[in-house]
Amino acid sequence: MDTFATLNQPVELCISGIDCLPVALIQPRYRVVLAGKCFFHIEETSTGRVRGFRTDHNEACYLARHLERSA
Repeated sequence: MDTFATLNQPVELCISGIDCLPVALIQPRYRVVLAGKCFFHIEETSTGRVRGFRTDHNEACYLARHLERSA
């Protein structure tokens, strides 16, 4: 049976020209959450507040990306 070693330090993500940051620090500001049958909330990840809603998942993702860019 195989065993897997656990990491002792956070995983780092390096982007060329930018210092390495732990993955935990690189999070989207908004996320799409299923809130009912065919109904999606766009939540702010830091506060949990709902910033918008859509009935189509693709439109909800588009709104989340739009809010992310405008912030």
